This record gives sequence, C-alpha cells and structure tokens, in this order.
Amino acid sequence: MSQAAAAKSPYRIRKDFPIFSRIRDSKPLVYLDNAATTQKPLQVIQAIADFYSMVNANVHRGVYSLSIESTEKYERVRRLVAGFIDSESWREVIFTRNATEAINLVAYAYALHRIKRGGKIVITEMEHHSNIVPWQLVAQMRGLKIEALPITEEGYLDLSQLDRILRDADLLAVVHASNVLGTINPVKHLVEAAKSWGAAVLVDAAQSVPHMPVSFRELGCDFLAFSGHKMLGPMGVGCLVAKEEMLEPMEPFMGGGEMISEVTLSGSRWNEVPWKFEAGTPSVADVVGLGAAVEYLNSLGLEWVRRHEEELTEAALQELSEIPQSRVIGPESVKDRCGLISFTLADIHPHDLAEYLDRYFNIAVRAGHHCAMPLHSRLGLTATTRASFYIYNTKEEVQLLADALRSALKYFKA
Repeated sequence: MSQAAAAKSPYRIRKDFPIFSRIRDSKPLVYLDNAATTQKPLQVIQAIADFYSMVNANVHRGVYSLSIESTEKYERVRRLVAGFIDSESWREVIFTRNATEAINLVAYAYALHRIKRGGKIVITEMEHHSNIVPWQLVAQMRGLKIEALPITEEGYLDLSQLDRILRDADLLAVVHASNVLGTINPVKHLVEAAKSWGAAVLVDAAQSVPHMPVSFRELGCDFLAFSGHKMLGPMGVGCLVAKEEMLEPMEPFMGGGEMISEVTLSGSRWNEVPWKFEAGTPSVADVVGLGAAVEYLNSLGLEWVRRHEEELTEAALQELSEIPQSRVIGPESVKDRCGLISFTLADIHPHDLAEYLDRYFNIAVRAGHHCAMPLHSRLGLTATTRASFYIYNTKEEVQLLADALRSALKYFKA
C-alpha cells in the first residue's frame, strides 16, 4: 500500500479520533450513527481549544490584535467553505447554528416577504422535519399552500408528477440525500425544472455535503443548507450558501448588533451581505472548528469519501439481504443512495433492537422516525433502525453489525 493510500485508510483515520479509544466490556465502540452527527478528530478539537486558549476575542469589533486575529480566523473559514462547496463568492456563505437555522432563515427572510399570499411551496414526501415545519409556519402566517412531490414504492421521487406540481410553485424545498431512504435525488434536474416555472429552489444538503462532492455552482439552486456537526465539525455551526442576487433584497432574519451599518432611534440601515444575516456575537470557536473539519475532508478528498461509503453500503446491503426477516428501506442501487441504510428486522421494535445492539455489542445505531414522520407514515411504519457510515468505519464493523443482528433474532425469538 502506498503512503498516500495508507493515509486514506479508515484504520489510519481512526487514530485521529479519541473517542475510538473507548472500550466497554472489552468491546470497541462501533459508531454507526453518522447521519445524526459525526465524531470529531483531534485536529478539530485542537483548533477549538487553541482558539479559546490563545485567541479568544470578539470578531469585527476591535482594533486590538486579538480581535483582529479572531476576525481573520473567522473570515478565513468563510472562504474555505466557499471553496469547499464551489461557491462563486465568499459573500454567498452565511454562518448559522445548523442546517435547520439556515432553512428557517430562508423561510422568514425570503418566503415570508417575497411569496405573495396564495402562493405555493413545494416539498417532497421524504423531507426531514427541518424542511417541512418552517414552511408550514410561514404558510400559516402568509396564507400559502404546500404541496408534496410523492415518492415511488422503490424510494425515488415520482418525477412523473413534477411538472404538474411545479406549475404554479414559488419555491421548491428539496432534500439532496434522504436521511431515511438514503436516496440521492437528481437535484440538478429538479432545479432546472423548478426554474423553468419561475420557482426559487432551496436544497437541504445536510446528508450530501459531508459525504460527496457538491458544487453549489453546478447545482444551480438559490439556497443550500448544511450543518458542521455532520461533517466532523462541532455542534452549533452550519451554513446557508445563497446567491448574492437573492440575498441582497432579503430582509434580515434577526436584528441586533453586527448586522447593521447605522442605527438611530428612528430607524436602522443594514450591513452588507453576508453580515446582515449574522446578528450578535457568532460562535467563533465553532466556526474555527468547522474550518479545521473542512481542511481535514479536503485532505482526504470527497471523491474518496464517497467511494469508501459506497463500499461499506454495498457490503451492508449484501449482509442484510442474507439475514432472515430483514427489510431494507429505499433504493437497491448503491449508486443511488448515500452511506446509510434504514431497515426493519422481523417484528423487533427498532428501539428494542438499538438498545440490544448497544448493550451487548457496543454498536451505536439510530432508532425511531429520524425526524421524518410523514415519510414513515407513507411507508406504513412507525419507526426504523438506521446504520450510517463515515470515513472511519470499516467492513469489519459492517460484519459485526450483521452478526449482532443475527444474534438479535435469536435473543428476541423472532
């Protein structure tokens, strides 16, 4: 194995993650809940610690050296993210707390003001609650309609309905990769279709940006949201990437310090994009940690990340196909899904199964509706078990999961 290949081995990568030193009852941690949040490498942890230890100062507001250094670190990450996501300008990058806040920003700063009463927002049946609830709230305030593009029995969007549903739409809000089905949607095609009807497009990229090359420029959408904690970064930071021509006329999401250029008792003028959407003291250390995460992923290459996850997903699909009474939710093709698999096992409740895997095998998986209750209702399920993979997972862990599932069938006498 070459030195370059060894550096991209999950076995080498695991050495950067302190949490994998945890052993319980002689069993190593098998962490398969990466769709919820990823573990953090030493490089990210150290970047945050270094900031608080040696730099800690507010950004944009001081002319002393610590504040200047803090501002430089903060704004450097904005440029890093712009390059990572292939945005045309760093001005298109707004820091938020997470993808949820990024979507809410668009809901309240764009949809609430720009979509006329009686207008329509289109979502899909496979959306996370974060890409459903904000639109429902704004629709109630503004008197808007919401219509959902349905899915097929195989877990794909039913594109035969696309033109009919988009015909009078003002906004399409669509997930790039489903956190339940794993389906990778043809976003570029969806954007082109929506644009042909004059609709703006928001893409929830929380499950795609951390796992595969994503180009904001090539997708052509107006807004793109993702979270730092799902891509090795800390919790508490996310991004909205948006076209400048969309951001300029939009009203601020929140008011306060930092997002203004002038304030009088009779009125205020807003700061330039992107700062007019970043009211108050930002989570500077978390942004710095996000920058370290971006640099870590850049060192691996998103093409490698995607290939690695495809290999793990293919292995897991094969294993599950050989386990009696298992049912995989979503597309059969690895090329059509991201690195996660939701499934049911006999009549074992997913919560019971997840607890069993944790207690006896130290395997962490997700159980429940995964913040996608409408999708589970469409599937006729109340809950599923989900295993999701990332850069530090191995085929041996896939095998451990399969062996544990076979053991569960015996334990629950299923």
